[in-house]
Amino acid sequence: MLASASTAFFDMDFPSHPYDAIVAGTGPGGASTARELARAGLRVLILEQGSAAPLRGTLGQMATMALPGKGSWLHRDASLLVAGTTLGGSSALNFATAAPPPLGMFAAHGIDLAPALAALRAELPLAPLPDSLVGPMAGRITAAARAAGFDWQKLDKMIRPQACRSGCWRCVYGCPYGAKWSARDFVDEACRHGAVLGDRTRVLRVLMEGGRAAGVELVHAGRNHIVRAPLVVLAAGGVGSPRLLHASGLAPRHAPFFSDPVVAVMGSVDDMDEGKGGAEVPMAAGAGFPHEGIALADLTLPRPMYTAFALQAGRVDRLGAHAQSLSIMVKIRDDIGGRIGPRWVDKRLTPGDRARFDKGIGMARAILEQAGAHHIFATHHFAAHPGGSIPIGAKAGAGVDSELRAAPGLHVCDASVIPQAWGLPPTLTLLCLGKRLGALLSTAQ
Repeated sequence: MLASASTAFFDMDFPSHPYDAIVAGTGPGGASTARELARAGLRVLILEQGSAAPLRGTLGQMATMALPGKGSWLHRDASLLVAGTTLGGSSALNFATAAPPPLGMFAAHGIDLAPALAALRAELPLAPLPDSLVGPMAGRITAAARAAGFDWQKLDKMIRPQACRSGCWRCVYGCPYGAKWSARDFVDEACRHGAVLGDRTRVLRVLMEGGRAAGVELVHAGRNHIVRAPLVVLAAGGVGSPRLLHASGLAPRHAPFFSDPVVAVMGSVDDMDEGKGGAEVPMAAGAGFPHEGIALADLTLPRPMYTAFALQAGRVDRLGAHAQSLSIMVKIRDDIGGRIGPRWVDKRLTPGDRARFDKGIGMARAILEQAGAHHIFATHHFAAHPGGSIPIGAKAGAGVDSELRAAPGLHVCDASVIPQAWGLPPTLTLLCLGKRLGALLSTAQ
């Protein structure tokens, strides 16, 4: 369905085709909004800069979506900000962890996400993994964490257990088995309701006429086009949306942001059964410390990623230890700062960020020692959740209000609108925001 929808878009005279709404971006926020609009009968055009090609679960394909220059950025301190440029956005490459939205944070801005959350919980595959899909490394970390006094619990995952495979490492490569839910599922449904998908298409700016949105300028196959619609939803992500607002004359040149930086703390054990280590669903369980701004979880990674992290940390001596290495993710809620520019992104750790990392790494080290690990080391930090760059309640050009509106006829629905420093997997929150926004816009038409 997705391939035929994309082909239909480029076969017709799309600049003159009538649309009621254009959604730029297919991550959770954009996909959820587009689905609601299409369900309501609106003529929706969905635009994605990346490819809609089926996910193959290979390192090579993942590299085309997430390496620097493809979907990610390097900061001046050599840390990596990872994002996915593909149909479904970063949800196609994430670990399918579903943290519940902080309802109070959004209620303070007049946004009630509870009804959308209840509806999504009723339809999505949203539950902890069954024991049969929890790998031996995650199981060992869980036992050690509990023995060390941590409240270590299974995490909700957006995974269909009946399709998932034990001993598989492909979550972060793009699940080829249909086991991991991604925003591609909602785009597919929107297309079944009549939406038109155009992939490999980059939006350049929003057209503004008489103070309101009137469509977008885009480029496809090297040619620029104008496509008109009275409603435009930007869902280009925490980096892409502020850039588009700036290009449209609606936001400052630079925007501060958060990124939820992460380190992996790794240690080797001597008694992992041969052939059983290093291939399992990551983030099966963990513990959160919201007051400290720290979250921990198991983080078993594919061998190439483990090798890259070991090299990055200068631990050449551990390159052959992938199948015996337990790994714990330490994620922090970082201070908003740095800058997103028109062509670059830069953010460095603050003293507060470093203090949170020091504490979280100490927790992870205690768990690994309890598990009997040795040769313990921490990687350099990286990040994967850029957001807060056009927060709800702030003013950016024409202003972003509590209904996620940047200007008449123009709305934003992605991690960029999250109103304060975060530290959580944002997928479920963005789905709720998109479902709510799509319903509001549908009734307003």
